[in-house]
Amino acid sequence: MPVPTLHIHGTIISTYTRIVQTVAEEAGVGWTITATPAQSEENRRRHPFGKVPTVEIDGLSLYESVAITQYIDNVHNGGSLQPDDPKIRAEMDRWIAIANNYLFPTFEHGLLMPRLAHEYLKTPLRSDIIEAALPDIARYLGIVCERIEMSPHFAGPDFTLADIFLYCMLRPVQMTSEGRNLIDQLLPLRHWLNRTGKRDSLLLTRWPREIENAAEPK
Repeated sequence: MPVPTLHIHGTIISTYTRIVQTVAEEAGVGWTITATPAQSEENRRRHPFGKVPTVEIDGLSLYESVAITQYIDNVHNGGSLQPDDPKIRAEMDRWIAIANNYLFPTFEHGLLMPRLAHEYLKTPLRSDIIEAALPDIARYLGIVCERIEMSPHFAGPDFTLADIFLYCMLRPVQMTSEGRNLIDQLLPLRHWLNRTGKRDSLLLTRWPREIENAAEPK
């Protein structure tokens, strides 16, 4: 049987693109990617709200990362990244919602975008934005750390979609000086990131900068 192919349209260095790529790797689904700006006219034809990634798989055009990842896992991975127990499934769903609704907006706009704009676009560093966001970032990381102290993974004993969403959002934070300083003080979270990052699917979807920094002390 031929290996199914996933074609991704999206920003190549993107949290949600990496989430989709990681789930594809877990499912043994081959993937390709076309760099596509979120607000381009082409992308708006695929996603009416101008977000990325969008994908094509099995003759379907899909958007929204939760729907994409659940489809890939259900159809091509036997649902192995989603618990059968409704209570554990609810915990997984809760942490994915927390990641999407609270963690990502705060991390992205309060830390990652100011850092990336400074590093790649050579704009002045908006340290005022970062300083204003750091208390919330520190508080959110503490909440995440409290959860991971209770069990090996976010939904309980097994690796699930929640761990993929959380890792792909937390790892870029850890790659900034501010985020690394905060996470270094949260040993259970730091250990979880180090352990989870050794998973094949996450090693295969690392960003170039992450590969370059792989030798940094943890």
